[in-house]
Amino acid sequence: MGSRLLTRWPLARLIAGGAAAGLVAALAPATSAFAATECSVDYEITNDWGSGFTASVTVNNEGDPVEGWSLGWTFPDGQQVTNGWSGEFSQDGDQVTVTPPAWNPDLDSGESATVGFQGSAGGGDNGVPEEFTLNGTTCGGGGGGENTPPEVGLTSPQDGASFLAGEDIPLAADASDSDGSIDHVVFEADGTEIATDDSAPYEATWSDAATGPYSVTATAVDDAGAETTSSPVAVEVIDEPAIVATPADVSVRQGGEATFDVSLSNAPDSAVDVSVARTDGSSDLSVSGGGEMTFTADDWDTEQEVTVSSADNGGELASATFTASGQGYGSATVEATEIDATTSDYEAAFLEQYEKIKDPASGYFREFDGGLVPYHSVETLIVEAPDHGHNTTSEAFSYYLWLEAEYGRVTGDWQPFNDAWTSLEEYIIPGTQDQPTNGSYDPSSPATYIPEHDSPQGYPSALDDSVPVGEDPLAQELSSTYGTDEVYGMHWLLDVDNTYGYGFCGDGTDNAPAYINTFQRGSQESVWETVPHPSCETFEHGGENGFLDLFTDDDTYSEQWRYTNAPDADARAVQVAYWADKWAEEQGNAGAVDDVVADATKMGDYLRYAMFDKYFKEVGDCVGAQECAAGQGKNSSHYLMSWYYAWGGAMESAEYPWAWRIGGSSAHQGYQNPMAAYALSQTAEMQPESPTASEDWATSMERQLEFMEWLQSSEGGIAGGATNSWAGSYAEPPADVQQSQFYGMYYDWQPVWHDPPSNNWFGFQVWGMERVAQLYYETGNERAGEILADWVPWAIENTRLNGGGDFAVPADMSWSGQPDTWDGSSTGNPDLHVEVTSHGQDVGVAAALAKTLLYYAAGSGDTDARTTGEGLLDALIANQDDIGIAVEESRGDYERFDDEVYVPEGFSGTMANGDPVEPGATFTSIRSFYRDDPQWDKVQTYLDNPDGEAPTFTYHRFWAQAEIATAFAAHDNLFG
Repeated sequence: MGSRLLTRWPLARLIAGGAAAGLVAALAPATSAFAATECSVDYEITNDWGSGFTASVTVNNEGDPVEGWSLGWTFPDGQQVTNGWSGEFSQDGDQVTVTPPAWNPDLDSGESATVGFQGSAGGGDNGVPEEFTLNGTTCGGGGGGENTPPEVGLTSPQDGASFLAGEDIPLAADASDSDGSIDHVVFEADGTEIATDDSAPYEATWSDAATGPYSVTATAVDDAGAETTSSPVAVEVIDEPAIVATPADVSVRQGGEATFDVSLSNAPDSAVDVSVARTDGSSDLSVSGGGEMTFTADDWDTEQEVTVSSADNGGELASATFTASGQGYGSATVEATEIDATTSDYEAAFLEQYEKIKDPASGYFREFDGGLVPYHSVETLIVEAPDHGHNTTSEAFSYYLWLEAEYGRVTGDWQPFNDAWTSLEEYIIPGTQDQPTNGSYDPSSPATYIPEHDSPQGYPSALDDSVPVGEDPLAQELSSTYGTDEVYGMHWLLDVDNTYGYGFCGDGTDNAPAYINTFQRGSQESVWETVPHPSCETFEHGGENGFLDLFTDDDTYSEQWRYTNAPDADARAVQVAYWADKWAEEQGNAGAVDDVVADATKMGDYLRYAMFDKYFKEVGDCVGAQECAAGQGKNSSHYLMSWYYAWGGAMESAEYPWAWRIGGSSAHQGYQNPMAAYALSQTAEMQPESPTASEDWATSMERQLEFMEWLQSSEGGIAGGATNSWAGSYAEPPADVQQSQFYGMYYDWQPVWHDPPSNNWFGFQVWGMERVAQLYYETGNERAGEILADWVPWAIENTRLNGGGDFAVPADMSWSGQPDTWDGSSTGNPDLHVEVTSHGQDVGVAAALAKTLLYYAAGSGDTDARTTGEGLLDALIANQDDIGIAVEESRGDYERFDDEVYVPEGFSGTMANGDPVEPGATFTSIRSFYRDDPQWDKVQTYLDNPDGEAPTFTYHRFWAQAEIATAFAAHDNLFG
C-alpha cells in the first residue's frame, strides 16, 4: 500500500492570547461619498432547531474600497438576533445592522468579511432575507441560502504539451454551477490573466506567449461571486520544434551497451528523419542501434530506442555526447559515461535508477530557485499519509539526501548531496519568518494541556490550564548553544504545488511550496477524515476562527503558526550524514560534506525533543492528568523516538506574543533509529554542541535497543510500542496493560494511530530493522545482533521469490498477547505473537527488506540473508519501467473517497478554493480538485459500483524509488 507514515501536530497551546473582551468598540460607519459600491452577500443558516438558529453572513466587496462598512438586511419572519460575533449587531424591528470590529473597519476591493449570529425564529418560520445592503447600496446574492461554488476543468491545452513561439495556443474549459450560472471563466498562466470568456463554450486563444514553461489554470466565477480554480496543466513554449531525448544521462559498462529514447515535441507537417551521432567525447563510445529513425504526424510522440555501445578495449573510462537532430526540429543531447567493466550489476542498476529519478522528464521533483523539492509521488491521485501525490514529506527529503549520499560514494561527486541539504533547509525547515515569536517561549510553562479523544467526534477539545505541566530542560541549553530561540527541525508536510491554495503563511497567494497540516483529531482520525489546513493560521480561510475551532475549544482564538516534526525523518537525515561523512573520508574528501554534517548534527541536537513526554510530565506509572507529576530536569524523558514533537506561537503582529513546545508521549518501534543515536553519541565528527546532548543520545541508543528487544514477539516480529499517556489523556490503562511496562510506560500494540492500526504495516518492521542492521554491521553491537538473529529468519520465512519479477513480501500483520514487563533482559515473550495476514508487492518495502538482509549478512556472514536480499533486488530489476521500478496495485480503500469528514454543528467555513467545510462534508467535497485529476474516472466508477472490482494504479513514490536505488548501492558497497 506504500508509505504509511502518519504524523500529527497534536493539540497544545493553539489558541492562546487574542484580544480581551470589551476591547472591540461599536463604531459608526464612515461612508465614502465617492466610492462605487458593488457587493454580493452569502447568507447561510448553519443550524436550525425550530425555535432558534445560527447563521453565517459573508459580504463580498466587488467595487472600490469601503472605509467603515455597514451591512443591513430585513428579516422576513420576525427573527431576532440574540447574540453575534465578528461584528457589532443592532436591530430595530425587522431591520438588522452590522458594523465591523474596530480593529478591522475597512473592506478593500475583492475583500470579504464574515459575521455570525444566533437568532430566535419568531413564529417558527425562518425565511432568508431577500435583500442586503452595504453602506446603503443593494448587493447581489443573498436570498438563496448557501452558494455552492462552481466546477471547472481545463480541456485545452493538454498537460505536458509544447507549443512554438508565435503559435496560437487554444484555451478551453468546461464549467458549470449547480445552483446558479457561470458569470465568466478566467484563463491564467503562472497566475497572470491571459483571457476571459463570459459565455459557453468557454474558449480563448493565447497569442504571442514568450518562451518558457508555464502552469495554466482556468478559474470559473459564478453569479454569486464564488470561484473555483482548475487543476493546473504544465505547458512549454519553445523557440523551435524540438527533439526529446530521455534520459539525459546514461551509464554504460565498458564493453557493454546502454539505451535512451527519442521522440518529437510537436507533430510534424510531414515525415521527419532524425539521426543520432556522437558529437563530442571519446570514440570508444558509439551508436550501435537506432541511429536513424523517422517520425510522422501519427507517431511523433511515440518513443524510439537508441543503443550506445562501449568499446571493449580496457582503456581509461571515458564519456561522450550524443546528439539527436532532425530537419527543422533542433537537437537534443545525451551524455553517456563509461563505468568499469567490473562494476557490479547492482552498482549499474543504482546508476540507472538514479538517472531515472533525477531526469526532469520523470516528474519526481519540482525545481525552485532554492533547489529541487521531491514530490511524494509522480502521480497526483494517491491517498495514504499525504492526501495528494504532489504534497511532500520530511520523509521524502531524508530519502533525497540518502539518494545523493550514495551517488557521492559511487562517483566521488558530493555537490548533489550538498544541494539536497540546501533544498531541505530552504523548504522543509521553517525559517525565521515562519516561526517569528519563539522569543516569548517560557520553558517553565511549555504548553497548555488539551486532552486527546478517541475519535474526531470528540473535538473540539477544551484547553485545561489547571493540569500541571513540567519544565522544558532543553530550551535554554539550545538557545545558549546556537544563539537563537528558533527550532531547527523539519516540518512533516508540504504542499509543493500549492494545490490547496493556502500560499505562504495562509495568505492565499500562489506562493509554493506551502506548509500545511492534516491530522489533528485523535487516534481514530484516518487520512480520509482530515481537514487540510495551513500551518500558519491567519483566519483567511476556514470559518470565523480559521480552522482552529475544529480542533480546540476556547473563549478566544489568535492568529498563529505551528509545526510538527516527524522524528524518524530527522533521524534518517542524521544517519545519512554519518555515512556521507565516512564515505567522503574514505575517498580522501572528508571536507566536501563538512557543512552538511555540522547542520545534521545540529538537527540531532534539537531532535531530543522527541525523547520527552508531551507535556514534560514524569515518565513512569503516569495516570491521571491532574495526578501525574510535572517533570523537572530529564525525568520527563523516555529517551525513545516518539511519534512527534511540535512547536508553535502567535503571529508576529500579536499584541501579547507567546510560543509553545511539546514532546511526544507515545513511541512506535518503527521510528527508532539507534544508528543515528550512535552517530550523535559515539563519533567524534557528530558530537552535538549542547553540553548534555551526547550523553542523552548515548542513553537513547541503549534504550532504543532495549525497547525493540522488549517488543520482540516469540516469532521475531516487533510489536507496536509504548506510551506514557494512555489514550492521549493520561487515562488509566486496562488492567492487563498495566502488567506490561517498559520503564513505567504502558505497552500499546497500536501506538497513536488506529485507522488502520499503526503497527499492522510491514513497512514499519523493515524501516526499524534496517537501522538496527546498519548499527550491527558498523559496530557489532551484541544486542542489535540478538534482535536481528530472531527477526531475520521470520522475515525470510514470510518472503516469496518465484523467479523473474514475481515476488511477495509481508504486507499486513495481526498481533495478540503482550510482552512481559521489561527488567533489563528478554524473556522471549512467550505470550506475544504476530501473524502475517497478507502479502504484497510493495517495491519500497521489498527494497528496505533487501537492504536490511544485506547489512545483516555483511555483519554476520548469514548466507540465507544475502541470498534472499539479492533475490529481492533481482525481482525489482525485473519490474523496471521508463521512470523507475513499479508494479500495479489494487486500491480497495478508495471507496473511502466518499467518507464523511466530521465537522461539528455550528461550524461553517471554506477551503481556499471555496469548497464548503460544514457538517456532512466528505473527503472529496473539500478536495473538489480531485474530480479534475486524469485518473479520477477510475475512482468514480468504483464509487458508483462499490461491489465491482477495485481500481488499480501504478505508483512511483519518491521514497520507494530512492529506497530501491540505495538498496542497489548498498549491495555494491557491502559486496561489490
